[in-house]
Amino acid sequence: MTFVVTDACIQCRHTDCVEVCPMTCFHEGPNFLAIDPDQCIDCSMCVPMCPVGAIYSEHDLPGDKRHFIALNAELSRRPDWPPLLQAKGPIAGHEQWADHPDRLALLAR
Repeated sequence: MTFVVTDACIQCRHTDCVEVCPMTCFHEGPNFLAIDPDQCIDCSMCVPMCPVGAIYSEHDLPGDKRHFIALNAELSRRPDWPPLLQAKGPIAGHEQWADHPDRLALLAR
């Protein structure tokens, strides 16, 4: 089992989760964080730290978000998505995207 970052993180990218992660499993893209499933030790410490509820256990993912399992694995392995080792602020203006109907369309790879 691993934890998965979902669409609520797109164009938001709070990073409080990184501060409590005992591993180096969060990877940073232009407007999203991804969890490397090979590094995640299933501790769940990141889940309550996400202020937008973007992180789920893969077993608790709603059916319409199951594709984020593969997406996190793919993006976390990209060389241009480095491990994020310490928290930094969210993307400026992130609040304006909170109710966007298709956040996945905003994902910058």
